[in-house]
Amino acid sequence: MASILGFLQLAGAVALLLFGLGLVRDGMVEAFGLRMKLILGAGTRTGLRAFASGLVATLGLQSSTATALLTASFVQREMIATRRAQIVLLGANVGTAMTAVIVSTDITAVAPVLVLLGYGLRRRGTTVTSGVGTALIGVGLMLVSLTLLDQATAPLRASPQMAAFLPMLDQAWPVALAFAAGIALLCSSSLAAVLLIGSLVLPPDLTVVMVLGANLGGAMAPVLAGATLDIAARRVLLGNLTVRAIGCLIALPLAGLAAGALNGMPLAVGPLAVSAHLAFNLALAALIWPFNGLVCRLVAVLMPQDAHAASTAPRWLDAQVLDAPPLALTGARREVLDIGDSVERMLAQTRAAFRKHDPAPLAEVRAIEDQVDRRQQQVKNYLSRLTGDATEAERRQAIDILDYVINLEHIGDIIDRGLSPEVAKKIGLGLRFSGEGFRELDALFLLTQENLRMAQTVFMTRDRDMARRLMEQKVTIRNLERQSAQRHLIRLREGQTESRETSSLHLDLLRDLKRINAHAVSVAHPILQDEGLLIESRLRGS
Repeated sequence: MASILGFLQLAGAVALLLFGLGLVRDGMVEAFGLRMKLILGAGTRTGLRAFASGLVATLGLQSSTATALLTASFVQREMIATRRAQIVLLGANVGTAMTAVIVSTDITAVAPVLVLLGYGLRRRGTTVTSGVGTALIGVGLMLVSLTLLDQATAPLRASPQMAAFLPMLDQAWPVALAFAAGIALLCSSSLAAVLLIGSLVLPPDLTVVMVLGANLGGAMAPVLAGATLDIAARRVLLGNLTVRAIGCLIALPLAGLAAGALNGMPLAVGPLAVSAHLAFNLALAALIWPFNGLVCRLVAVLMPQDAHAASTAPRWLDAQVLDAPPLALTGARREVLDIGDSVERMLAQTRAAFRKHDPAPLAEVRAIEDQVDRRQQQVKNYLSRLTGDATEAERRQAIDILDYVINLEHIGDIIDRGLSPEVAKKIGLGLRFSGEGFRELDALFLLTQENLRMAQTVFMTRDRDMARRLMEQKVTIRNLERQSAQRHLIRLREGQTESRETSSLHLDLLRDLKRINAHAVSVAHPILQDEGLLIESRLRGS
């Protein structure tokens, strides 16, 4: 019975730690999610900035797994180059090690204050303060969980069975490494595994070995979670796992020396497990960075490109289920989601041409637009053939699907006839925006891609809170567009040559990106209208 109680106490402490981590991640995403995506999406122009963006994003999200999956999704949408993405993940690994240093600091006494402050901020109701409040509650719970971990592992540390087991594990380092990797994979967090290892009294060299295993297991979690992503995204996640595996192979024979060196340091950053975690990831980043291109080529060999032929035929429109409206509507929704992915691909290719000053990505835009036109017509024809057995609610669903696919077709037209020719003009005439102008437009491109992706999620889930956030983003976009236009006029008055040469082009791109966002946001209208959260007019009452 005592053993069962001890195990439950340990499991509960780990669960509280993971719950706190989740609260911090969710709170930071709620408060600063868009800014974090901007950091990752726009902060990778150089290797150093890519490393810093991964580090900062992980400090905010409190999870290198979350950063890895977010980075992989950006690679899938061609918003980040593969080599830069690998450097982002090196920064993310250092970020999670720095998080361990911060959390392991002996500040448990402030945990109640953090929880109280977080509760107060959540009560204020705004998105940012509520998110920050959730994150503070998460940090407070993490600190409490460390105290519980220390209490739960006290019987283990005094146990004669543990005293007999540890020498056996210390003589089988590969087994210890695999054991720690399994713990990290089970927790989906190398941070939680390292903090758990740090709460145990282990021989110094065994501590280092198990920290290596925690790092290896922490890289396995995103590989499994990203199994449904495309080949480019999965290569990034596999590359991160390959890098950590190489690091473990190099460091494992040197674990004893590393433990002695870390114990001999005059200024320790925390328990040995935390110090080893930080030292390993810093050394790994310094070692792998110069050979980043070689790692990418190795991963390409390990995961070759699949032969894939795109089909323009409808995938989900089954005429045989038209007499069953729920099944027909489900198929139409899946088809429209696929069309939305194609439109997002058009926008990604246009942004790639804009950033690289290369017309090659634009060649795909016209072909995709032709497919979008045909497929949206197929969806309209399909829904028009629904039987009269459909209920009023199902007819309204069909209208919502039609509205969204029509808006997607309009977005495709804007990209094909507006954005794409404008970017082609920029490239063909050799025009260059000013540094500030380029960053403003690129940030707006990125926000537009994120809004289109959020619109896809809102269409699929009909989540009211996400629909509301999407509507709020429309205001953000409108303000950014107005501010960029004003700054552009200021640069014109200052006589900047680049601004004068690209004046009409800059304003045209702003206008088209704003129009795309307006069409994307429209998916939230019926959801919020059903909830009574929309007003008929923006005019102020007299």
